[in-house]
Amino acid sequence: MGDDILIVDENSLRDKIYIIRGMQVMLDFDLAKIYGYTTKAFNQQVKNNIEKFPADFRFRLTNDENDNLRSNNFTSSWGGTRYLPYAFTEQGVYMLMTVLKGELATMQSIALVRLFKKLKDHIFEKNILISEKKIIDITEKVVKNSDDIKDIKDKMVSKSDISVFMRLFDSGIRDEDFLILDGKPFNADIVYQSIYSKAKKSVIVIDDYIGVKTLRYFVHAPANVTFTVVSDNKGGCPLRLSELKDFQAEYPGRNITFLQSRGKLHDRYIILDSGRSMKVYHCGASSKDAGKRITTITRIKGVEEYRDLAKILLGNPALALK
Repeated sequence: MGDDILIVDENSLRDKIYIIRGMQVMLDFDLAKIYGYTTKAFNQQVKNNIEKFPADFRFRLTNDENDNLRSNNFTSSWGGTRYLPYAFTEQGVYMLMTVLKGELATMQSIALVRLFKKLKDHIFEKNILISEKKIIDITEKVVKNSDDIKDIKDKMVSKSDISVFMRLFDSGIRDEDFLILDGKPFNADIVYQSIYSKAKKSVIVIDDYIGVKTLRYFVHAPANVTFTVVSDNKGGCPLRLSELKDFQAEYPGRNITFLQSRGKLHDRYIILDSGRSMKVYHCGASSKDAGKRITTITRIKGVEEYRDLAKILLGNPALALK
């Protein structure tokens, strides 16, 4: 562990939050110093538990993102960075609590949790202008942390002060985070994760509105499963090629093909596998918007007609992301 341990309060921690891809993140070299590690040793700890850090918990900055942040942050710690840092989202910082243990880690984790609770104040203090969509995304992430912290609570070393802040954040789930699957209410993330985990060979996603969140659910399918996304990639924030590359860098080997829907589809579907094991789900909303409003997903029992639909769609021309 490094000797230069940074014992911080909330005021100093605020300066170590950056806005990247519309999310509040902290960078690996700052977190390493906070937790008393060298950056190399810190990242090794994360690598040893990499299954706990999916793409929405931790991602590597692109060259453009790194250059932009360096040009706007002239701190000595940043000046010595010659590699592309890893960014940790709020959930990623919480997950660190299950990896980095001990009294120092406990103390620093409490400070970090208190900081993230004041994210909204930080945004306005920095005069950062963000879109309504990003505000909704941030709100969604804060609510989701309730579930994340419940899971973390079961895994962490028992400490009285940790229990206190866990209770502070244990506020439950909003109605907007639920959707209806076959007539029963579930948390939106859990539903999509459950559906994709059932795939054995292939998944076809039929949806004209896709985004990064669409891709994030794919990681819950077995690694050998192939994905075909049939979409015209509409909407104000369509999926970008750079976002796809970032996802593929975090999850190499994931086979994803993009085909045009050619303006002929209205409803949204998820089709798992083919043959006798084929499953078809009719989705009331796009998965990229999961949790924003109450919607319904229904498994279709008679799938014969959808076999022909799948064959036709698989013959569509390729969709080129920009």
